[in-house]
Amino acid sequence: MKKVTKLLLNKIPRPMLIKMSVWARPLIYKFFKGDQFFDPIDGRSYRKFLPYGYGNQRENALSPGTLSLERHRQMWLYLQNETDFFIKNAKVLHIAPEQEFLRKFKRMRNLDYISADLFSPIVDVKADILDLPFADESFDIVFCNHVLEHIEDDAKAMSELYRVLRPGGWGILQVSDEKFSGKNIRRFHD
Repeated sequence: MKKVTKLLLNKIPRPMLIKMSVWARPLIYKFFKGDQFFDPIDGRSYRKFLPYGYGNQRENALSPGTLSLERHRQMWLYLQNETDFFIKNAKVLHIAPEQEFLRKFKRMRNLDYISADLFSPIVDVKADILDLPFADESFDIVFCNHVLEHIEDDAKAMSELYRVLRPGGWGILQVSDEKFSGKNIRRFHD
C-alpha cells in the first residue's frame, strides 16, 4: 500500500488526483472502515489511515474518508472547539481549498464561501494569490494552507490576503516548516 500511495503521489498530476479521488473515496471508505482511528471531519472511524508523504511517508496520516491529513483534522478541531465558525454568519475566502473542507464549507448555510486557486479544477474562482480579484475588506475569514511556501514573493501574497480581510477578521495561514526552518519568520500586524 505504501509503494502504491507513493507512486500515485509522485507520478499523477495533482489536478488529476483530485478528480480521481471524488469517485474513489466511497470505495476506499468501505475498505478501511474500522475502530482504530477517528476522523473528526466526517465523524467516522477506520481500521487504519493511509500512509502519506512525497519523500518519507508517514504511517496512518491520510484519512480514507475525507483524504485529510493531521493538519486538516487539527484545523477542524480548532474551528469546532475554539471559534464560532460553524454558527456565525461569515464571508470566507479559501485559497487552494482542501477537497473535504470545500465540500463541507460550501454546504454550510452560515457561510458565504468562495474558493480560489490558480490551478485547481474544483474552485469557484481561478485567481493568482499575488493579484486577488476581490475588493478590499471583502472577507471575514481567510484560509490559506500550505500555499505560501510555494510562492516566491510570499510577502506580496500575505499583503493581498490582508487587503481582502475585513477589519476584525481573522485567518488561518499554515506553512510548511521546511521553508522557514532556521530563518526569521515575518509577522504582519495592524
